[in-house]
Amino acid sequence: MLRFVFQGHYYHLGLHYLLVLYYALKPAIPQTARFALRYCYALPLRWIFRGSWPIRKTSQGAPKGWPGWPNGHSFAFVLTHDVESRKGLDRCRAVAELEMRLGFRSSFNFVPEGEYETPAALRLFLAEHGFEVGVHDLRHDGTLYRSAETFENDARRINRYLKEWNAVGFRSAFMRHNLRWLQKLNVLYDASTFDHDPFEPQPDGVHTIFPFAVSRSDGSTYVELPYTLPQDSTLFLVLREAGNELWKRKLDWVAAHGGMALVIVHPDYMALDATAGSAEYPAEFYEDFLKYVRKRYGSKAWFALPRDVAEYARRRMRLPLSPTAPSSAVTVRGPGHQA
Repeated sequence: MLRFVFQGHYYHLGLHYLLVLYYALKPAIPQTARFALRYCYALPLRWIFRGSWPIRKTSQGAPKGWPGWPNGHSFAFVLTHDVESRKGLDRCRAVAELEMRLGFRSSFNFVPEGEYETPAALRLFLAEHGFEVGVHDLRHDGTLYRSAETFENDARRINRYLKEWNAVGFRSAFMRHNLRWLQKLNVLYDASTFDHDPFEPQPDGVHTIFPFAVSRSDGSTYVELPYTLPQDSTLFLVLREAGNELWKRKLDWVAAHGGMALVIVHPDYMALDATAGSAEYPAEFYEDFLKYVRKRYGSKAWFALPRDVAEYARRRMRLPLSPTAPSSAVTVRGPGHQA
C-alpha cells in the first residue's frame, strides 16, 4: 500500500512540474500548433476512454439529500463563457445577442489581469440584460497554482476583482483546481472542475453531474459547479468533431438523470461572421445546439445562471456561507423553498 502512495505522490509531483514547464513555454508556441499537439495527445486517450467519455455512468447519482430542481423542472441547463483573449472580448456582445435572440442567458467569465482590460460598459451591458459576470483566473498564464503562498497572494487580488465586479463566481484557467486552496476566495461558487474529462491537463474529475458543497476551515461552505458537457474547444479544436452531436448526446443523458447540464463555450474560438479559421469553429454549431435545447427541453429544463444554481443548492441544502462571501442577489423559488 505504501508503495502505491509513493507512486501516486511522484506522479502528481511530476505532473505539476510538467505543467509548470508547459505554461512557461506556451506563449512561444503558436495557437494552431498547441491544438495540433493536443490532438496528438488526445487520440490515444479517446480510444482508452471510449467506454466512459463523454458519458461516465457512475456520475449519475444525486448527492444525499438532493431536493430536486425548482418548480418541478427535471434538470438544470447552464451556459458559461470563458473569455481568454482580446478576440474573445470583442465577440462577447455578439454572443450575448445571439443567446438573447434564442431566449437564453449565460455567464461571462473575464480575466482581470490578462491580455485585455474588461470595459465597465460591457459588464454593465451584460448585467442590465440579465447575464452574469464572473472572474476567470487572475492572469490566465498557468501560474495560479504554482505554490500555496503565491496562490494566497493572488487570491487577495482576485477577491478585489470579485468585489469590484459584483461577482460571486470563479473559474481557474485550464481547469486547474485545488478545492482546499480555493476556500481563500470570497465566492458563492467555484466552477473549476468537471464530471469526467480525460483530455484536461489535470484530469481528476469529480464524477458527479450535480452541484456539491466544499467545506472551508471556518465551517462555512462554497458550492462547486462542475461542467458536465464537453468544452467547445475540446470537441471542435482538439478532437476536431465536425458537428455538435456529442453535445446533444451528453445533454440527453444528463437530462434523463436529472442532473446539471453545464457547458463552457469560448467566444475566442467561435467564428461568428466569417469562415472559421484554423483555431475556430462555426458559430452554427452553437446556435444549432441552443435551438435543439429550446425545442426539446423548453418546458422541462430550468434555464439558470451559475449563481442561480449555487444559491438554490446553498439554500435548499442549508449550507453555511462564509461571512466574507457574497450571497447571490437572485432569489430562487421552488417547491417547499426555505430561505
